Amino acid sequence: MQPTPELIDDIYREKVLRARSVPMAEKILAGPRLYAYACEAVRAGVRSQHPEATPEELELLIRERFELIRRLENARE
Repeated sequence: MQPTPELIDDIYREKVLRARSVPMAEKILAGPRLYAYACEAVRAGVRSQHPEATPEELELLIRERFELIRRLENARE
């Protein structure tokens, strides 16, 4: 069963209304929270790929991963 265009529009409208009702302070804090979450996700991924790495090696690998992410983002621009 495919969603109808009306259902898609209703869902979108509901998301917009919810986003508009969020206090500005929460919207401002959302950026740093999302960044912290992304950092932890990258750390967890690197740790799972390199379980034998020392904390110093993990830090280096994490920095390299973020540099790779930056290069990929810049390549898209």
